[in-house]
Amino acid sequence: MSIFKSVASAALVAGFVSGCATVRQQDLDAWVGAPVEALDAHPLFLTMPVYRAQTASGVETRNYVNSREVEQCFTSHGARRGDGKYVSHTAFTTCSESSVACNNLFYIQGGKVIRYVPTGACYTDDSVRPNIGYLTPKPVGQ
Repeated sequence: MSIFKSVASAALVAGFVSGCATVRQQDLDAWVGAPVEALDAHPLFLTMPVYRAQTASGVETRNYVNSREVEQCFTSHGARRGDGKYVSHTAFTTCSESSVACNNLFYIQGGKVIRYVPTGACYTDDSVRPNIGYLTPKPVGQ
């Protein structure tokens, strides 16, 4: 019975995590055509490690990695005595550790973002959009 509870708990946690991972199309579309400076100065992406690559056709790819380690432990308490209390001499704990990550992939060409593709356990909202100052280009000298 305790193994069933462990499996059910793990499935519940997995469902909760995937249910929270919502990517909104309007957040992705907001980056199309944005200047690369908006990405370079974005307060959220500045906090993440970035990995860069360049294709032969001149498209730069950037992966801003947002990840954390997650540990889950389940304990079996053994059997119940006649008075309803648990006997703990058969108790054991099983733990597992995994990484939950969102890879924020940006494709850049000609100084502009051409595509934003978050992959993995990702969530987007207004906080991932380009800063308002970069949505409309400012004249030189301002």
